[in-house]
Amino acid sequence: MHHNRSRLLPALIIALILVGACSSEASSPGGSPLPLRPVAEIVLTGDNSRFDYESLDPERRLLFIAHLGASEVIEVDVHTRQVVRTVPNLSQAHGVLVVPELRRVYVTATGDNRLVILDEDTGTVIGQAPTGDYPDGIAYDPKRGAVWTTNESGGTETVVDAGTAQVRGTVDLGGEVCNVAYDPVADQMLVAVQGKGDLAAIDPETLDVIRRVPTPGCRSGHGLALDSEARLAFVACEDNATLLTVDLATWQTACSNTVGQQPDVLAYDQGAHRLYVAAESGTVSVFDQHDKHLTEVGSGHLADGAHVVIVDPTTGHTYYPVPTGNDGHPALLEQAPEG
Repeated sequence: MHHNRSRLLPALIIALILVGACSSEASSPGGSPLPLRPVAEIVLTGDNSRFDYESLDPERRLLFIAHLGASEVIEVDVHTRQVVRTVPNLSQAHGVLVVPELRRVYVTATGDNRLVILDEDTGTVIGQAPTGDYPDGIAYDPKRGAVWTTNESGGTETVVDAGTAQVRGTVDLGGEVCNVAYDPVADQMLVAVQGKGDLAAIDPETLDVIRRVPTPGCRSGHGLALDSEARLAFVACEDNATLLTVDLATWQTACSNTVGQQPDVLAYDQGAHRLYVAAESGTVSVFDQHDKHLTEVGSGHLADGAHVVIVDPTTGHTYYPVPTGNDGHPALLEQAPEG
């Protein structure tokens, strides 16, 4: 055990040096104006309670928003900027993921510890599966047709057949877990394990944990996004307002940046190489990625409750559901990129 620990020490020291080097170049949030231009404010249905994740079908221009506080999913046509329908009775709807090729929408009903499957065309419930405790984020493995749910307090991942809704297996990660993402280049699942302070890589075929990467300088890794082409993982650390960039080729922390208090949801525009970080404080931070390094292009308070973001890969527009818009109703803020 002492021998293994001594071998790990140099790698950790190198990682800490890299974090420090990048941190010195990062500006504080709010240091430059947000590179965003308001486009529209779409009035949403329901009450002024908390929203959570959202998922976009870019071809059909349909956006699905988890209205956690109202236990419902709101479907919005972002082309016409109109609410299409509201799907009720989804207990504490938390995570939501549309899989366009299946015409299905997957929702984690946190209050019931289950995954609910909706028909994308009608909004009707067509299946459900049990999960672990407090299902939160969702990811889709297209190679195996599997949906992964992150069971935050349960410390596990539940793997569900996307077609039959049968549970294929469970992965125990030994501590509170947050977001999960599928890396198509390496054919692996990545999970931010805040209970262990690391990033876990899982073989989606065998469901074995194949690597655990320490995330030094990150307290409570929560949000997760990937640039698979550049071999980067972005981890938002909610307890110390930090964003880590992990190089998936070397498994070392390549960069650290300061973001808004309690960063939550990340959205990455693969075409523009631009990352959006939405925080519980309502601060949005925007970074451009070049040569595996992030440069902040703007950061500032967008709106109270703007802790959720998604980017439309076709237009580059970003969408932020907030409990209270200008007229007092819940609203979806549409922003266009500038700069």
